[in-house]
Amino acid sequence: MFFRTLSGRFLLLTIIFVMLAEVLIFVPSVASYRQDYLLSRLERAQIASLALLASDGSVSEALAEELLVNAGVYNVVLRRDELRELVLSSPVPGPISATYDMRAPPATELMRDAMAELFTGEDRVIRVFGAPVREGGLLIEVTMDSGPLRRELWDYAGRILLLSLVISLSTAALLFLAVQRLMVSPIRRVTAAMAEYGKAPEDARRIIDPQSRVVELREAEEALAQMQTDLTHSLRQKERLAQLGGAVARIAHDLRNSLATATLVADRIESSRDPAVARAAPKLVAALSRAVNLCESTLAFGKAEEPPPKLAKLALRPLANEVIEAEELAGSEAGGLEYLVDVPATLSLRGDAEQLFRVLSNLVRNARQAIEATGKPGSIEISAHDSAEGCVIRVIDTGPGLPKRARENLFAAFQGGARKGGVGLGLVIAAELVRGHGGSLDLVRSDEDGTEFRITLPQGE
Repeated sequence: MFFRTLSGRFLLLTIIFVMLAEVLIFVPSVASYRQDYLLSRLERAQIASLALLASDGSVSEALAEELLVNAGVYNVVLRRDELRELVLSSPVPGPISATYDMRAPPATELMRDAMAELFTGEDRVIRVFGAPVREGGLLIEVTMDSGPLRRELWDYAGRILLLSLVISLSTAALLFLAVQRLMVSPIRRVTAAMAEYGKAPEDARRIIDPQSRVVELREAEEALAQMQTDLTHSLRQKERLAQLGGAVARIAHDLRNSLATATLVADRIESSRDPAVARAAPKLVAALSRAVNLCESTLAFGKAEEPPPKLAKLALRPLANEVIEAEELAGSEAGGLEYLVDVPATLSLRGDAEQLFRVLSNLVRNARQAIEATGKPGSIEISAHDSAEGCVIRVIDTGPGLPKRARENLFAAFQGGARKGGVGLGLVIAAELVRGHGGSLDLVRSDEDGTEFRITLPQGE
């Protein structure tokens, strides 16, 4: 569980990386130690041979044996000039297994020989060449046992590995404490602040106060503080709007009842024989009807909670034909309005048939009413096609276009109405239904040549 935390993973990675670095240092270190070991044996052998040469070779066998034991070799050959001379010698226990030249060997060769010597499981007799120190000759050659060398290498490797482990743990511990203080603690503070803010987001006192000295964490705290401030402001605003909406709904409800009574009275006044009253009555009835319509639309919008769409595979062309047929029945008897459907018979998508019917019906109805208001003929077309974005549905009319104010507030409740007596909720609800399908509703154009809306819906499976 510990290594699933940020601190635990950082500690583990630190140990791994430090150990990896130590391993990369380990091989050259062992190779250097082996080189120094062999060079020291050559130097001891040279000193022993020089002692023998200084006495003109008049040393006893016991002294010669002691010189070889102290040098750690079996025999010594020193070449002082062109003549190769065996200076000191003792019985060699076996054949020579390998020969090494220590006169400026390449680093790769030193590392290869060191690793081979380290992991060789038996003692061997090896021959080593080198250059005598202090110009003591041309070449020195010794024969020696590799056992002591291998044991020295293992002892040195153990010390290196132990030191590496101590360094890794110490470094990891220091970095762990640093990360705890510089990163983990501030992150936990941010997390605690978020949890505390979530308990009462409308309370401005719970907004985080940026304090981190680390630039990145300070930026994160400032961004969180700004987000919390904006959210608190939005929640307060929505709460006020909800309260206002409730008040408006209650007022609209009572006003609707009062207007209903006034409408009944207006209907009776309309039957009056007084010419002036008869002329004014229709205007009064129309005004009252618009007021009632506004109240009912406001109440419906305030209570509307559109359910999520019930997605099912449906053919789009029959749905478009059904919308057109409904509008033809509801349209003016004067005629002059042409309806077109350009939807492939094979085109289908996943959607809620009822909600999509409402969307298309709303767009087509708005187009029909706009064209009928001009008293001129026109056409309304529903077309659709597949694209990389999904299923694209277009509703195009040849009406007079939307007023500038309506275009600017097209999807704003109670502000985007373009028709006299309208309350500007139809397109708001249509856009909400399309968004519920994961799509978008956009106004492509609206000018003197007509208006075009585009609906983009994902195809789904």
